[in-house]
Amino acid sequence: MDTATDFVVADIDLKNRRLARRRGALMAFLILLAGLMPGIAPAPAISQGSLAPVSHQVIPLAEPERCTDRFITHTLDHVTEVEGGVVQMFEANGAGLAVGDLDGDGDLDLVFGNHDGDDAIFWNEGALRFRKEPFSSGKTRDIKIVDVNADGWPDILLTRNTGSLNYFENQGNGRFARRVLPGVSAPAYVVNWADLDGDGDLDLVTASYDAGLLTDRGNEYIVGSVQRGVFYYENLGARFRMTSLSTTAQALAILFPDLNDDGRPDILVGNDFDLPDMAWVRDGAGWRASSHLLVSMTHSTMSYDQADVDNDGVFEIFAADMKPYPGEPMAGWTPMMEAMMVGMVQARVAADPQIMENVLLVRGADGRYWNQAPDWGIDGAGWAWSSKFGDLNLDGYVDLYVVNGMIEERLFPHLPAHELVEENQAFRNERGLRFERMPGWKLDSLNSGRGMVMADLDGDGDLDIVVNNLRGPARLFENRLCRGGAPILIDLRQPGSLNPFAIGALVRLATDQGEMIRDVRGGSGYLSGDAPRLHFGIPSGATPRLLEVHWPDGAYSRIEQPAVNALHILERSP
Repeated sequence: MDTATDFVVADIDLKNRRLARRRGALMAFLILLAGLMPGIAPAPAISQGSLAPVSHQVIPLAEPERCTDRFITHTLDHVTEVEGGVVQMFEANGAGLAVGDLDGDGDLDLVFGNHDGDDAIFWNEGALRFRKEPFSSGKTRDIKIVDVNADGWPDILLTRNTGSLNYFENQGNGRFARRVLPGVSAPAYVVNWADLDGDGDLDLVTASYDAGLLTDRGNEYIVGSVQRGVFYYENLGARFRMTSLSTTAQALAILFPDLNDDGRPDILVGNDFDLPDMAWVRDGAGWRASSHLLVSMTHSTMSYDQADVDNDGVFEIFAADMKPYPGEPMAGWTPMMEAMMVGMVQARVAADPQIMENVLLVRGADGRYWNQAPDWGIDGAGWAWSSKFGDLNLDGYVDLYVVNGMIEERLFPHLPAHELVEENQAFRNERGLRFERMPGWKLDSLNSGRGMVMADLDGDGDLDIVVNNLRGPARLFENRLCRGGAPILIDLRQPGSLNPFAIGALVRLATDQGEMIRDVRGGSGYLSGDAPRLHFGIPSGATPRLLEVHWPDGAYSRIEQPAVNALHILERSP
């Protein structure tokens, strides 16, 4: 979200956007004439390291319920509340959630953040039954479930609106103990974890949301020595060593794509307002700023995810912004847009890469990332927040789901309850050519969504969706789509290592009709934590031939002819 004075609002100007698109089309034409238009980059090689032996367990999945070709909505006993019910300032940002197997029973549990109520763990007891347990309180923002201390039990990490980071160590008996992360001190709004230096353990990147810090910490932020910005924390075992990457940030999302195709994770930070997104690639033992790799970027980045949308072996990156979706009534947007344009600088520098719409960044032959969201039909999805890819209909191509909506008393005084009510947007991938809006899937909830996860919560092999809504009940959308194929799920384990759940691993699944890739990550979207369980859809008529795991240390493992309708647990030998 964006503001003009003390509350920054989306500076969406339709005329400027049309002109920018025309300039972009002209630039693309000129580049084409020069022979520099980016093409499809070659897929990265996978099997480059040593062969790592694994034990292989196959667990059959539950039989799915009768398909209805739609999602079934379930209401969960959780509401992200604000004091007095009136949403003011950055209370509008809401809270996140995360998914992971906290008790080791094979079912994926949920952790919900809250603002003025209790956070909660929803223990998965099977068949979409959950047992709610209050967990903590304190104006939660981001949530990640990561095994920080490498004991085989996933831990919980929360950020708070004041920037504090709380680490809860999993005791393995359903209880969590509050611990500190030695050396981690800078305020954090959003965090993410990966082995960024290749030494086998998990490092941490944090980023602040400076506008929120100014509001929530006031004079301490203005006159004090509060550290802020983007920080890389190298895991040294007993403590973390902090490196400042940027002294300012308005961060809402962190992702670790391989931006320069060197086989190592890089750092991508999505900023709100008109602060450009930031990127760093590994440079020896340090980091080199590399935002120039992004030809275009969203103006107010709300969410990041990556996936191979066309199954060419290369990840694309999706960033969500604020732009009305086709057919959306403009009555809610127009007064806010007109009011906020007063006094705003409408002229833009020609070289400004920021555009006020979603972007789908596709790596070109020149190594840079070019926006193709309009071509794919996903440039507008409303006032977007968490946005994620997943193969919802099991046809072998990842689909896209975007939650949206906005509530704030000064932004929308003309609307009932100060709320811009929008329909969440579901997009079906049309065989790697474009995305098609799918209102018939019944994912068009009118709640104001913030954090969101996709995971198989009932063990039947398809992806269900959970959304943490602001000032409304959380929703679980049970997947009852008629299947275009069969599922394969993957759990990776590295017992005895400093990264037991193989965060950062890349998995390639080859069939007689093509290949798909997935990666294990700690989080994506907006303020949301992902489970390390990978999900593939094998299209009808295709035969799986090879499952290949590229472990974070460069070793690889292979499973021939993996069975469909099964969870495969691959445990690497020490």
